[in-house]
Amino acid sequence: MSVNPSSDISAETFAELDSLVGEWTYLPDIAEALDIQITKVHRMMDQGEFLEVRRPSDGIRVVPAEFMAEGQPLNALKGTIAVLRDARYTDAEAIRWLFTADESLPGRPVDALREGRKTEVRRRAQALGW
Repeated sequence: MSVNPSSDISAETFAELDSLVGEWTYLPDIAEALDIQITKVHRMMDQGEFLEVRRPSDGIRVVPAEFMAEGQPLNALKGTIAVLRDARYTDAEAIRWLFTADESLPGRPVDALREGRKTEVRRRAQALGW
């Protein structure tokens, strides 16, 4: 059973996320990049190593491409996803939050994670639960 909160979203929500995210990747592409079976990628999704949504036009599961860095999953992402899920964010809401600029960082949380500033990002994410 998948632990990821509903990844099915409306066309309008996907369009909004698409404008924030820009580039998406597919689960088979992640499997190929990591040289693992697709079933392992599905487990990674279930374990909160990535966030995904289903593209409403065809139901295909997509992941923001920026969640991969140098052919590997973004190191700080899993713990950040756990914090966002503790705050009861769905995957779509968490993606929106990660890709929306935050003046207090400054910049987008996903960029701060890519720069190694996970503590700052998680501190802000923890505040979302209050």
